[in-house]
Amino acid sequence: METKVKNYLFLILVHVLLGVVIFLAPLLAKVYGILIFVVSIYFIIKTRNANNEVLYAAAYVVGSEVFLRMTNGNPNHEFSKYSVIIFMIMGMIYSGFSKNAVPYWIFLILLAPGIIIATQSLGYEVANIRKTILFNISGPITLGIASLYCYMRKITIFELNNILLLMALPILSCSIYLILYTPDLKEVITSTVSNSETSGGFGPNQVSTALGLGMFIFFTRVFIASKNKIFFVVNLLIAINLGYRGLITFSRGGMITGAIMIFVFMLIAYSRSNKIIRTQLVQLVAIFLVVFSLIWVYAESETSGLIGKRYANKDSFGRDKESKFTGREALAAGEIEIFLDNPFFGAGAGKGTEIRTEQMGYLVASHDELTRMLAEHGSLGILGLAILMLTPLFLYLDNKQHLYMFCFVGFWFFTINHAAMRTAAPSFVYALSVLKIRFNDEEEITVRRK
Repeated sequence: METKVKNYLFLILVHVLLGVVIFLAPLLAKVYGILIFVVSIYFIIKTRNANNEVLYAAAYVVGSEVFLRMTNGNPNHEFSKYSVIIFMIMGMIYSGFSKNAVPYWIFLILLAPGIIIATQSLGYEVANIRKTILFNISGPITLGIASLYCYMRKITIFELNNILLLMALPILSCSIYLILYTPDLKEVITSTVSNSETSGGFGPNQVSTALGLGMFIFFTRVFIASKNKIFFVVNLLIAINLGYRGLITFSRGGMITGAIMIFVFMLIAYSRSNKIIRTQLVQLVAIFLVVFSLIWVYAESETSGLIGKRYANKDSFGRDKESKFTGREALAAGEIEIFLDNPFFGAGAGKGTEIRTEQMGYLVASHDELTRMLAEHGSLGILGLAILMLTPLFLYLDNKQHLYMFCFVGFWFFTINHAAMRTAAPSFVYALSVLKIRFNDEEEITVRRK
């Protein structure tokens, strides 16, 4: 067996065992979380970021975030975001950043008024004000700083695939943990609401988001990083496992986002391939459609048909639910009202949560980063969002070798619509969209020949 195959299988096996070990000894999750940060800092300093080690470190910490939160392994709730910020700043110190990254400087500056207003308008104690502001602003700041580092930084498609692999490996560990944690489905799935029992006792929305991202990464590896049968089978089985685990969380956002990313990637891969590769792509897509149809049928059987009702927005009795988005549209409408009351500079970072708490009598955080930006940052929030949406598209005109660009921007956009920026994943994945991708002479999109 060649060295590359052995190394790859070793990485997979290590992360499978990691999921088992942390399930059996949960306290080791904290050791794992601390080791991720310490080892990352060591390698960044040792190498002086000679080969963009900060991207590899950030990718791994982002991929492990939900797993660590699920197992109480995070030293701090925002550990992953702070780690990404620290890694990116270290990267810029060692390797600099593009002087043309002006859009992201502007984006960060546009956040400042909302922070200043919040310090004056929030009715909490000083400590709670700081915590509330950080909770609402840490995601956008992570995105801005990561994008500053990544802006038109040149890497090869091979390096980008390795970065994505490092992000996906701890998600694999998470899925193994879920297999061991989840009881008999017929005992715990009795309705069509998101299920924490199948999500490791954690928030199904965040778990589904991570699993959907992991499914996408391993799915794409089947196409562009499976040059022999072993790679093909391993990547396919992992993608299937992540897809199934994501389905039975009963949280739709992450899985729908992952499916959209796969669809977009396939379109781009097809448009960039020659006739032979296109034929193979069509054949493989047909195989995957059959395989994932079987997964769906199996999930339907295991959940007594409830998974189908969930995605059809019906309750367990087959009746249409009043809300298509589990009440999130009401939250979004409320945030739009706050924007209309504060159209210029917004109500201030975190003020939307305070207003909702006063109106509803209990704490409800925003699920939609788009409407939150409008409510809390006003017209400056609209300008900031426009910068984030348009900049990658503009860069793509001279960066068409970035096969993942639309997938990454899509992941950011759809994720912040249902899960805001509660995890570091949308911020970091977005930043990867502004990398400058180049192919080596020996690198090209290849699909395993049958």
